[in-house]
Amino acid sequence: METRLGQYCITVADLEKAEAFYTQVLGLKVQQRIEIPEAREIVLGTDGSDASLQLAQRHDQQGPIQHSGAFWKHYLYTSDIARTFGDAVAYGCEAVSAPQKLEEWAVTIAFIKDPDGYLIELIERH
Repeated sequence: METRLGQYCITVADLEKAEAFYTQVLGLKVQQRIEIPEAREIVLGTDGSDASLQLAQRHDQQGPIQHSGAFWKHYLYTSDIARTFGDAVAYGCEAVSAPQKLEEWAVTIAFIKDPDGYLIELIERH
C-alpha cells in the first residue's frame, strides 16, 4: 500500500486576492479551477511536487475568515527567503518573524500571514 499527501483546502474571503498573493508573490501556479454549488475553488501547486493548496471562496462567506485555532500554519519552501519575505511584506502581508538562520536544522525560516490571516512558515534549506 502506498500513501502520500495530496492537497489541503483553506477558505478565503476573496478568491481573486488570494490567488494574486499565492501566484504573484509566492510563485505558485494555478493547476485547476473548480465551480461547485457551494463555492469557487482554485488548486495551486508547483512543478515537481505532488503537494498542492486549494483555495475556496464559499458563496455564503461574508467578511473576514474566522479562524478557530485548529489550523496552525502551513509551510512554503523557497530558494530565496529574503526575497520571498520582502515581497510578501511589500504586498501588505503581516511580518510575524523576519528570516532567521537555524544552524541545528540547516535552514532559515521566517513567518508571515497571508491576506486572510493564515500563518505561513517560509523555509529555505541550506
